[in-house]
Amino acid sequence: MRKEPPLVMQALWAVVGLLLTMGGTFLEAFFTSPPWNWTGQGVKAVSLGVTYQIGAVLLTGCMAGARAAAAAQIAYVVLGLTWLPVFAQGGGLQYLFNPSFGYILGFVAGAWVCGAIAHRLACRLEYLAFSSLFGLVTIHLYGLVYLFLFYFVTNWRSLNTNHFPLGEYVLRYSVYPLAGQLALVCAVAVLAFVLRKLMFY
Repeated sequence: MRKEPPLVMQALWAVVGLLLTMGGTFLEAFFTSPPWNWTGQGVKAVSLGVTYQIGAVLLTGCMAGARAAAAAQIAYVVLGLTWLPVFAQGGGLQYLFNPSFGYILGFVAGAWVCGAIAHRLACRLEYLAFSSLFGLVTIHLYGLVYLFLFYFVTNWRSLNTNHFPLGEYVLRYSVYPLAGQLALVCAVAVLAFVLRKLMFY
């Protein structure tokens, strides 16, 4: 069984992971593919339809290990709920009543799951992709559970569901972004593999 990186490395990656998560919230993810026409139109970038936020969460797990990655995301949630507008739609305690907040809570568990798997297995590309995929699934599970709880709490007095379109939220937060997030999983696995080889762990 492999061990997590030294405590100093964990602390460093926890800080880096927090900063990457905050920055990635507002940075749209793009990809490009060959052939590239450098002299003509240049490199054409195509949007993945998601931001780099979840990629930052998973990269932190792959690099920092379970505890440090989860700590970075706990810090992110606390900062967002207290005074910094680090969430996609701002911040503050009122964000608890945002249907998408469960996905943010899932960052903590997703980072932990990703880090735990990534550092129990050998540093191989397929294992890092596997750990990132499980982290992504964990985030979506938390988000969907929160959505369903939000739905039932909102509608517990009435059978009228027009004011909370559950299906629309599931599509918006779990179905539509999934393809772009899977592309980020692949990118995270490659980047984490290269970084861990360069850093000898």
